[in-house]
Amino acid sequence: MRSRNPVFSRRGFSRDNGYAGFGAAPQAGGPAVGTQAGPYAQNPYAQNPYGQNPYAQQGAPYAAPPAPGTTAGRMTMDDVVLRTATTLGVLVVTAALAWALLPVDDAHINRSYGIAVAAGLVAMVLGFVQSFKRRPTPALILSYAALEGVFLGVVSSVVDNRIASGAAMQAVLGTMAVFAGVLIAYKAGWIRVNRRFYGFVMAAALGFVLLMAVNLLFAVFGGGDGLGFRSGGLGIFFGVIGVILGACFLALDFKQVEDGVAYGAPREEAWLAAFGLTLTLVWIYMEFLRIIAILNQRN
Repeated sequence: MRSRNPVFSRRGFSRDNGYAGFGAAPQAGGPAVGTQAGPYAQNPYAQNPYGQNPYAQQGAPYAAPPAPGTTAGRMTMDDVVLRTATTLGVLVVTAALAWALLPVDDAHINRSYGIAVAAGLVAMVLGFVQSFKRRPTPALILSYAALEGVFLGVVSSVVDNRIASGAAMQAVLGTMAVFAGVLIAYKAGWIRVNRRFYGFVMAAALGFVLLMAVNLLFAVFGGGDGLGFRSGGLGIFFGVIGVILGACFLALDFKQVEDGVAYGAPREEAWLAAFGLTLTLVWIYMEFLRIIAILNQRN
């Protein structure tokens, strides 16, 4: 399971060999696929999830799905929960400290904004670094969470204190509701994560990010709200689209955690699961916060 975020491809559909490099069954009349060497030579979303193990190339301990009761050295659901709770805990603590120690009144808002932007940029760089690493680095992941927390704390304080009182808590509740709803839908089988689902989500996310990047460029060089995609009625519309995309990425995260546990992934992979879930939850939270801010500005 590779580190991931709402922009970059997931492990299993990696930039190493592409989707076909997972050992999916060859199509009739076409060349055989899945014979490439490397840890991504099998498809974790194949019809028989235990027939091919994407971790088999990592050595004998991971050459077969774990037998019942044998989890030594392998990722378990408890590992994922613990690492995710740790990562989110660090983010929440630093967000609370930033909220308390970086005031957003008129006399201090520029300094607080500056610190928040700097923390956000460094967090983004750390996120990029971890996303392209083949192995997780807990210190890097926790540093990302800490700096992202500083950024979120200041932004949330600005929206809550200067635009809409209670906006941060509303965004948190909205994020929790989406998480719970997607988890229930996924466990009930209402959401089926397959190749088509993945392709649709990634194409939609790429288009969304490119559109928002163009809007940001127009805002930076042209002033105002750019093309208006992040303000007013269009801002609300694209905010809802962003939440829906975040929910889809949660489903991908759940599928990968499930596959990692089923295949007996190395225990260290739980840190990547925590990293991916944290990125997705931050995405959803920011979209909710933006929607709430726009709604209150319109009133």
